[in-house]
Amino acid sequence: MTTFISSMLIFGTIGVLRRYIPLSSALLAFSRGILGGLFLLIFAKVRKKSVGAKLQSRDLLRLVITGAMIGINWMLLFEAYRHTTVAVATLCYYMQPTIVILLSPLLFKERLTGKKAACAAVSIAGMVLVSGVVGNSGGGNLRGVLLGLGAAFFYAAVVIMNKKTPGIDPYQRTTVMLLSAGLVMLPYLLLTGGFSNGSVRWPAVVLLFVLGVVHTGLAYTLYFGSMDGLKLQTIAVLSYIDPVSALLFSALLLKEPLSVLNLIGAVLIIGSAVVSEIRKE
Repeated sequence: MTTFISSMLIFGTIGVLRRYIPLSSALLAFSRGILGGLFLLIFAKVRKKSVGAKLQSRDLLRLVITGAMIGINWMLLFEAYRHTTVAVATLCYYMQPTIVILLSPLLFKERLTGKKAACAAVSIAGMVLVSGVVGNSGGGNLRGVLLGLGAAFFYAAVVIMNKKTPGIDPYQRTTVMLLSAGLVMLPYLLLTGGFSNGSVRWPAVVLLFVLGVVHTGLAYTLYFGSMDGLKLQTIAVLSYIDPVSALLFSALLLKEPLSVLNLIGAVLIIGSAVVSEIRKE
């Protein structure tokens, strides 16, 4: 569980980095996937871990499709950050756990317990407070909201697809998916001239490499490597740690307002995640 939480905290700073990288969302998603995938190949080589083991055609196809969903998910989320605040975009994005909780009994025969349902409901209530919708402490552009919801849909699909391909080495799994996430952006960038992005200053280049290596290669290894040992509904609830940390980082580093209602929402989200995991039935 600690490994999963660590990945959520790393993901929580992506919205802040996005503000300082003046690239199109498609180009950013392409660069992130390629840099993250290449980093994992090098890291696995240094650690003498094999990522070249033969995969069954069915598993390879699922990983490639999942990676493509990740790339689209990234692009939509990066665009959402451009059109609304980090808090509101993150709230919309984290409708994903609710989607997963509702689908898991149908797809995986996981029982939707009263405790899980209650914790999810409390988390959603907390997210409403965190978003700034209540109390007029913030607002969101409609386009940003729709982009965030679109990203949530693809994120839910990623979680579900990964649950259907257990037992694959996390380095191999993540490398295939990240490279696929980057490459799925390539046709769009070539058709739209997206590689002509003008001059980019070196601080932005450094941040881009940080996003690709730390926030992608390392974070996704932690994320997918810990999923097999957790129930799908537990993953959904713990995933709320990402938006809480995103809110805190955006308030501290981007000076986005952090009201009393925001803090209450954060407490509700974290508290429900802890109760869901620790108080076993």
